[in-house]
Amino acid sequence: MLEGFRIVEVEGLGPAPFAAMMLADLGAEVIVVHRKVPPETPGLGDRSPLDRGKRSIALDLKDAADRAVLEALIARADGLIEGFRPGVMERLGLGPAEAHALNPALVYGRMTGWGQAGPRAAQAGHDLNYIALSGALWYASPPGDAPLTPPTLVGDIGGGALYLVAGMLAGLLRAQGTGTGTVVDAAIVDGSAHMMALLMSMAPQGALSMTRGQSLLDGPHWCRTYACACGGFVAVQCLEPKFYAAFLDGMGLADDPDFATQFDAARWPRLTARLAGLFAERARDDWAARFAGTDACVAPVLTPEEAARDPHLAARGTWLAGEDALQPAPAPRFDGAARAPGPAPARGEHGAQIRAWLAGAPG
Repeated sequence: MLEGFRIVEVEGLGPAPFAAMMLADLGAEVIVVHRKVPPETPGLGDRSPLDRGKRSIALDLKDAADRAVLEALIARADGLIEGFRPGVMERLGLGPAEAHALNPALVYGRMTGWGQAGPRAAQAGHDLNYIALSGALWYASPPGDAPLTPPTLVGDIGGGALYLVAGMLAGLLRAQGTGTGTVVDAAIVDGSAHMMALLMSMAPQGALSMTRGQSLLDGPHWCRTYACACGGFVAVQCLEPKFYAAFLDGMGLADDPDFATQFDAARWPRLTARLAGLFAERARDDWAARFAGTDACVAPVLTPEEAARDPHLAARGTWLAGEDALQPAPAPRFDGAARAPGPAPARGEHGAQIRAWLAGAPG
């Protein structure tokens, strides 16, 4: 879908390389500028799954000759992605002003936690800090418990990388039509707050409370995970009454008067305790088998390795067995077709090829 677009990625951490990986998955040519490191540096010589489908060149951006190579790449690129703290690229002489002087149509993508401006912009932080401040962490655990530390999916990926991808795509469309580039300021704190829009839309209808445990998606007995006899877990989220009825039927509770009033918040804690006792009597896979093929909205909580073996995900090819580790297939799909990602390069693997191309050789 993005064939013909060229993105230069300056090596960073977490959400920035993920965003570049997704653009590569979508068909863009992505050249990642890796740092030059001694060959014996632990870990940094390894191929990263986040570099799949990219080409790699190793440069020292404090070296004038190497910086000139990056400038030449910028001049020939449609987009650039960097994930440093505010001011780092400017101090290297490679900030948006310098980049747009080389290439006025460039879409300059910036990935940070706090954003390019504001009182916290220069402070350190991590995924959990950003979603804590944005409000996205507030509903992340049952009432009375401290908000749990979710996977980086909420902040680094959801609020960060995917917003950078959306911004890059919007910028590329604009540049195509106008020849004018832009600067994309993707901040995890902004994106994770923006993701709250759907949840916040429930507040006027009374379905969202600022008190944890009192909203439709964080309080009810029919919207949570339960531990099973084997140590595994099942997830239940049967919001609509017809799905709730199917759930009660599967649990053998269709005629139990305690469960008849689905939205009575006063009953939720007691009914949660009853369901916890019932789920603890059987193994996770027993419950999964019981609800298989129903609309009860019950699913087992799987590890990634178990997920790869699940019949539905296996049929779709959602997980792939990579050279060194399990990895997800590219998403989304177009015209129903699954795509295989390209291989991850070694650090600097395409350096000679890229330099030859910049010098005028085809490639």
